[in-house]
Amino acid sequence: MTSKLLNAEELVNLTEELYGWKIKNGRLRSQWIFKDFVEAFGFIAKVAMLAEQMNHHPEWSNVYAKVTIELITHDLGGLSTRDAQLARAINSLEPKVNPEG
Repeated sequence: MTSKLLNAEELVNLTEELYGWKIKNGRLRSQWIFKDFVEAFGFIAKVAMLAEQMNHHPEWSNVYAKVTIELITHDLGGLSTRDAQLARAINSLEPKVNPEG
């Protein structure tokens, strides 16, 4: 799959489109708060499967019930269409989770 860097206008449109995601330090970033660690870990497992299918892997952290995900396309040196696609896929997961942004 070919990806391209997003321009400034596309980045603005993307953050308006994607609930709970912001651009911070050149990365697309979101946080979720879950009921407990098990729920958070289940979400991480679902995201891992999506990421593997798309061959585009996030940077993330998990502290008890909080999950933080950051997306960037390292080989292009910025945010790309691949980051947008993965963020959309993450947002489509059911049940809906509580993004904290």
